[in-house]
Amino acid sequence: MTRAAQALLVVAALGLWGASRFNWVEVRSFDGLGQPKTTALTGASWSTALIPLALLALAAAVAALAVRGWMLRLLAILVAAASAGMGYLAISLWAVRDVAVRAADLALVPVAQLTGTHRYYTGAVITLAAAVCTLLGAVLLMRSANGSQRAVAARYAAPAARRTAAQHDVSSESMSERMIWDALDEGHDPTGDQDDTDRRGGDR
Repeated sequence: MTRAAQALLVVAALGLWGASRFNWVEVRSFDGLGQPKTTALTGASWSTALIPLALLALAAAVAALAVRGWMLRLLAILVAAASAGMGYLAISLWAVRDVAVRAADLALVPVAQLTGTHRYYTGAVITLAAAVCTLLGAVLLMRSANGSQRAVAARYAAPAARRTAAQHDVSSESMSERMIWDALDEGHDPTGDQDDTDRRGGDR
């Protein structure tokens, strides 16, 4: 399960890196003097968090080898939060009504010279797919952490159960011995009484 989560995180990291290379927004401008100018903003320029999130996913994939228990749960929560950030970056390209002002600012073009913008959704779709992979990886990491905890609990419960059973057997044996000695002190032979009872039962 951990290996599957690691594979998903590596795929997400590669997807984010690929998304950062795609054009996300194209800016068209004209200053009135020269030729109209077109500037392409890649994912790394439009969403600067793509590369850090890719590195985070890759680091989480490596860290999953070294952590267990509550630390693995904490890692899973961190990965889930990162997936939410990836999803936000992808969906924001659709959700934002007008990207002109931000695009002009990133392209270092005065808004007055802006003639138009165009959005490309390939990088955003890849980012959204990476967010889904990262979320699935977080779920698998959490399940792996819970499974390892149950295995450890079962491993320690088995010897405890055996010790309890052994103590019960010793206690039962001790009680039987005490009963035998009490019977002998009272002048009864418990072995003989039992044999007599068995013989009487057999005669009937």
